[in-house]
Amino acid sequence: MLASFSVVPVGEKEELKELIAELIPIIETADVDYIMGAMQTTIEGDPDMVMGVIMDCHNHMKSHASRVLTHISIDDRTGASGRLKGKVQDVEYVLKRRITHD
Repeated sequence: MLASFSVVPVGEKEELKELIAELIPIIETADVDYIMGAMQTTIEGDPDMVMGVIMDCHNHMKSHASRVLTHISIDDRTGASGRLKGKVQDVEYVLKRRITHD
């Protein structure tokens, strides 16, 4: 399963980098591959593990704010793995060139 998610504390200060940085160790200690983007983080792994990581991040942020918005987009394809990078490589193959995606 692939899942892109963002966790946003509502009513906190404008700069959130310190709070977002606290989520990275939670993701890193899980058995999932991930890529952090400017607006979301995408993780790949077993569905239960993926959803557990997202909820761990949500609950951690909830310890800092009384209201938290967590947005999740899931791509759950039977038998698929390695899609975190593979989906980008598929588009690069069609274009016959590398694209900037980091």
